[in-house]
Amino acid sequence: MIGIIGAMDIEIAAIKNKISSPVSTKLAGCTFVCGYIDDVMVCAAQCSPGKVNAALCAQAMIDKFDIDQIINIGVGCSLAEDIVVKNIVIADNVCQYDIDITALGEPRGFINGLNTIKIEADKEISDTLARIAINSGEKIRRGTIASGDTFIADTELKQFINHHFGAVCGEMEGAAIGHVCMANHIPFAVLRSVSDGGDENAQLDYPTFKKIAAEKSTAIILKYIASEKTQTAFAEI
Repeated sequence: MIGIIGAMDIEIAAIKNKISSPVSTKLAGCTFVCGYIDDVMVCAAQCSPGKVNAALCAQAMIDKFDIDQIINIGVGCSLAEDIVVKNIVIADNVCQYDIDITALGEPRGFINGLNTIKIEADKEISDTLARIAINSGEKIRRGTIASGDTFIADTELKQFINHHFGAVCGEMEGAAIGHVCMANHIPFAVLRSVSDGGDENAQLDYPTFKKIAAEKSTAIILKYIASEKTQTAFAEI
């Protein structure tokens, strides 16, 4: 079963609406809608913005449902000069830029327990998402996606995250979901459609472009689900 998590209704509603024979379950403040899209079993949930909300949703999804992989979709901001609004970013890895225990001698972003700064996304899933996006005519970028409990709308913060972590996209959920998936040995991927530049204009750009950006990520994930049906059909021959 493919798990799909988005933070906002605009990011996940279209996926839920495509599910046939839907069954809804409420856990940890999230509603999980499970059923079929193109004969592929999926479970879709809206986690609400923020790392704790995202982690709660991912863990509940893993605990309750027979999840084989989780894909986090939605919008994000550009942290690199060559990435603009409506571009697609697919994570090679994710990090949490707001973890700071440098006073205890650890590097910025170090995740105790996992003992790493960057969490690797599943290469096979990410490669497939990238190929689908390119074949759909989208301009994509691979790289580090950075998560934190801040809506990035400040050039200084944007530049810090880019320079310190090499991150090309910022958002508020992906690395928390990646953290939970790594701890549970569940393959994951993070796909973001860029809605703003993460600078002082972000508060104006985000409301304008978030719907278009969310529609792009939704279109890619629906094609990904269709590709999973094709692979299953080949496996059964």
